[in-house]
Amino acid sequence: WYQRRVREAVVSTQSTGGSPLEIPLDATTNQLQVLVNALLGAEEKYQFHVNDYEITDCLRKTLVQQENDISTENAIEIRYEPQAVFRVKAVTRCTSSMPGHGEAVINLAFNNDGTQLASGSGDASVRFWDLTTESPLHVCKAHKQWVLVIAWHPASRYVASACKKGDICIWDPKSGTHIGKILSGHKKYISSLAWQPLHCSKGNATLLASGSKDNTIKIWDVIRGLCTLTLSSHTQGVTSIRWSGDDLIYSASQDRTIKVWRPSDGVMCRTLQDLPDMQTRCTLLIGAHVGQGLSAGQGQSPEDLASLGV
Repeated sequence: WYQRRVREAVVSTQSTGGSPLEIPLDATTNQLQVLVNALLGAEEKYQFHVNDYEITDCLRKTLVQQENDISTENAIEIRYEPQAVFRVKAVTRCTSSMPGHGEAVINLAFNNDGTQLASGSGDASVRFWDLTTESPLHVCKAHKQWVLVIAWHPASRYVASACKKGDICIWDPKSGTHIGKILSGHKKYISSLAWQPLHCSKGNATLLASGSKDNTIKIWDVIRGLCTLTLSSHTQGVTSIRWSGDDLIYSASQDRTIKVWRPSDGVMCRTLQDLPDMQTRCTLLIGAHVGQGLSAGQGQSPEDLASLGV
């Protein structure tokens, strides 16, 4: 009955000085947008409304919602309005460039306030950059192999860098000097670094966790230059680690598991098993970092992870 009552809609084009147009009821928002841009000679995004009802899919569905207010004797006016005042254009050129490394840049990390950038390269160096002036601050050399991972201290007091050889260096970002001795112990390259959160260490955060291709996670005291714990239960290389806000370490591995560790004594609290490789890594990047869900005794299966929104 409704389709017999209203066969077509009419859009007013008074703003362009033209006559009303006949539009099929099945016209979608994309088609209406193409029509308005053609009439106005523009390339904008629009919202469309009929009697204060927004057209979200097609014209027919919007008219059905207000069929009691529609008359076949009158033209239906479709109002349009731009979705944004300013047009957003795609970046088509490089705004600036900061050269300096002699080989490929492998890793980047910003400090807390975004004023400095640390970069690790295949030339075995770590460089610090002032982003305000876009100029180099320090060139740091102590590694013998590619610098694969960089991690800023939670309060930006230090920067940790790890290389393909399995060594970790601690740097002072203000002076660019190397602090203490090189932390050695991993037998293969290091894939991930994670500092202890400030609130878990009474504001000091001198502990650093490292995950390696040698299947282990090590916890380091960067002030004393010592490995305090070695966590070994993974059967394949560790791909990513996170130190959560409730003082637990989450480690993801190529063995398709996520393990949860207590850094105070090295006890493994639980294991999430039989996860696809991509889900294993993504779960760690999202869930453990915020310190929720997984550490609250949940997340024992992929179904549990889905229920957590991870």
